[in-house]
This record gives sequence, C-alpha cells and structure tokens, in this order.
Amino acid sequence: MSFVSEALWVLLLGSLLGLELIGKVPPTLHTPLMSGANAISGVTMLAALTLIIKAGGNVPLLFMGSVALAFALFNVIGGFLVTDRMLAMFSRKTTRRKDDY
Repeated sequence: MSFVSEALWVLLLGSLLGLELIGKVPPTLHTPLMSGANAISGVTMLAALTLIIKAGGNVPLLFMGSVALAFALFNVIGGFLVTDRMLAMFSRKTTRRKDDY
C-alpha cells in the first residue's frame, strides 16, 4: 500500500470518527470542546506542515497537506475569535456617567 493511499485512509477514518464523536456532544459542552479542538488543530497544523515539507514533488501529498493546513488554520482562528467573544460576554461593562466627566 502506498503512502498516499495510507494517508487517505487515515483521513477518511479520522473524519468518520470525528463526526461520530462530535455528534454526540451536548450543546453545553461545545465551548470546552472547542478549546480542545484548538489544541488538536495546532497539532494538525504541525503535521500538515511536515507533510508539505516531506512531500517533495508529490502533488497529491502537497494538495492534502495544503488542505489540512487551511482547515486547521480556519479552526484555530475561528476558535480564538469565538473564545474572545465568549470572554467579552463575561467581562464587566464600564459605562460613564455625566458625573464622571
């Protein structure tokens, strides 16, 4: 079995396992789960960069590494934006009164 077909099998099985696991998570746990997903996406980014570096001239591997890197970056950036918004909901809002001027 070639490296490309093994990589495709890992991608397929990982996608199906992720879909099965995430589908069973209750909505109250989605935010803590997202923090863990950001950490996993960081590892995915490192793996994608390694795949791109080691691919050499193999176009399918370069394509898979680029797609994996793009999805991982999208997940990390989106996770940070959502976490920032969530933390802003819990911060104290300071309002000025006319007496403060």
